[in-house]
Amino acid sequence: MPRYFTEEHEWIDVEGDSATIGITDYAQEQLGDIVFVEVPEKGTELDKGAEAAVVESVKAASDVFSPISGTVTVGNAALEEEPELVNSSPEEDGWFFKLTVSDAAELEGLMDEDAYKTYCEGLD
Repeated sequence: MPRYFTEEHEWIDVEGDSATIGITDYAQEQLGDIVFVEVPEKGTELDKGAEAAVVESVKAASDVFSPISGTVTVGNAALEEEPELVNSSPEEDGWFFKLTVSDAAELEGLMDEDAYKTYCEGLD
């Protein structure tokens, strides 16, 4: 399953026409302790780059953007009760939402893991 990354520190796993989206380990480290997460509702239509979710930490509130266009199939309800999952497992159990991919060509502008690591190194 290929994984892609955005400059806004979202990750996206794609399997067929389904995608899972969350924030990267780098992003959760920058935010600090996560205290609240709001995920999109099932059926929400998202355009590439649209605000999709909200994450609040002890330091700041931040929007999570949709890396590609699609229709939300499920939001991670576990994050409402356990927002700290974003800190403890940002790239696995702490995923934010899943969607049906509208246009797979939108993946072409995203980074692979090596490119993302290089990008983050340039930020420090």
